[in-house]
Amino acid sequence: MRNEVLVVTSQNLVELWVAATRPFDENGLGLTVEPAIWEVEQVKRFWVLLPDVPLFDEWEQLVRTHRVSGKNGHDARLVAAMHMHGIESILTFNAKDFARYSDITVFDPATVA
Repeated sequence: MRNEVLVVTSQNLVELWVAATRPFDENGLGLTVEPAIWEVEQVKRFWVLLPDVPLFDEWEQLVRTHRVSGKNGHDARLVAAMHMHGIESILTFNAKDFARYSDITVFDPATVA
């Protein structure tokens, strides 16, 4: 309804795959390979897959500037991809993980109409 173009990166799809195929008792969805393939294909069908571009320099600058450590390094890589592709906003259930990046707008799916 907002006429937004929804995009994903290869990192998003890798993280989807990992979570989808990880066992339930390890906080995953417990899918086998075939259903996981289907899920990834559905995302690629309805969302624009951004091309991979060199991100390391931008990522390194972000983690140094924002003092990022641990698993939040994955989020910094998404922000690096956003910067490289000129994307200004992100839709995420983990808004607090992106609060440190004042140059992007963070939307929680529960608040988007």
